[in-house]
Amino acid sequence: MNIKENENIKIKVASSENAAELLEIYKFYVENTAISFEIETPTLQEFCARIEKTLKKYPYLIAVSSSDEILGYAYASELKSRAAYDWSIETSIYVKKECRKMGIGRILLKNLEFLLKKQNILNCYACIAYTEREDEFLTKASVKFHEKMNYRMVGIFKDCGYKFDRWYSMVWMEKHLGEHKSSQKKTIPFSALLEQLKLTNGSFIEIEQ
Repeated sequence: MNIKENENIKIKVASSENAAELLEIYKFYVENTAISFEIETPTLQEFCARIEKTLKKYPYLIAVSSSDEILGYAYASELKSRAAYDWSIETSIYVKKECRKMGIGRILLKNLEFLLKKQNILNCYACIAYTEREDEFLTKASVKFHEKMNYRMVGIFKDCGYKFDRWYSMVWMEKHLGEHKSSQKKTIPFSALLEQLKLTNGSFIEIEQ
């Protein structure tokens, strides 16, 4: 792979047609790291269904190189199903293993937050696998990344995940995208936002990187 750190990365809205490439990226994290607490890689059919379900309500974005190679992806998901949680979401970001530390995660998260703000979503939460002692399966890189993106630590579940014959903790980090008001605007489903922006799945998202 010949990806330069300053290459112009394009951000697109994902579609189910991207599922195989995205699953290949995710597979590494499931099978070789404790970053994901999944033990078995989902099937292509299951992963495709996850993408389609997400896009009805939240953004699902892919980072694409100048040669149309998918370098990573990011999406938002429901924090809780109760209606009062409508303004809160959980973020997830995965970057191709050989493309880490090139700024791709930052670009993805920045674009994701841009769209979430247009949906009137205020609270972003990141659920991150955590260990006090780094090992070959997990480091503190994700926590440090989110700190740079202005997320703050709000809680920890000690030794809640068991993988590779080891116990790992999970931390929650939080970022507010706007002001909390007594009269809050309703959230807009992502499918409706796409129509407002005259975009479709596969469309480029154009904001400053």
